[in-house]
Amino acid sequence: MKTSSNHTGRPRIIVLTAPSGAGKTSIARALLKRIAGLRFSVSATTRAARGTEQNGVDYHFLTPEAFKHAIDQDAFAEYEEVYPSKWYGTPYAEIDRATSEEPILLDIDIHGALRVKEKYGSDVLAIFVEPPSVEVLTERLRARGTEAEEALAVRLDRARYELLHSDKFDVRVVNDDLMRASKEVTMLTNRFLGRTESV
Repeated sequence: MKTSSNHTGRPRIIVLTAPSGAGKTSIARALLKRIAGLRFSVSATTRAARGTEQNGVDYHFLTPEAFKHAIDQDAFAEYEEVYPSKWYGTPYAEIDRATSEEPILLDIDIHGALRVKEKYGSDVLAIFVEPPSVEVLTERLRARGTEAEEALAVRLDRARYELLHSDKFDVRVVNDDLMRASKEVTMLTNRFLGRTESV
């Protein structure tokens, strides 16, 4: 699927946020395939790489000391200690290259998303991806098999908290079916970018 653009010249930033396990990363991957020129903003983090994740591709993996230095240098548009001792941040360098022809996609946590929206205002489309229910979210996280029950409980507590703030975003999309949710996010993004879809 290709898109045509009206080339407004204004910067455009797409922000996806969701509780862990709600499917925002899968939706982000689908969006990158469907929207011409869309680039992924690579976040910085202090957590260790998982599985096949690559430095500079999936995340910029930093030591806590390097992350703190970046904060001191005002290198982040937003940053947050999402989980204990696990910091995440969006480098200004990623956002500064965003244009209407080459918009940027941020896959970040709820507080970071709200900070970016506050800083960049109408140049941001902030989308909150919701799970159908907390029960479904619990099943999805357990199915990953990547964390112990204690760590899982921390994620679920945070997810319940995050869901309380979903009404602060421009739009909410329920991911009860990945293909349907991806199409809805694509439609919303094209509308925000002033683009019309073409086959």
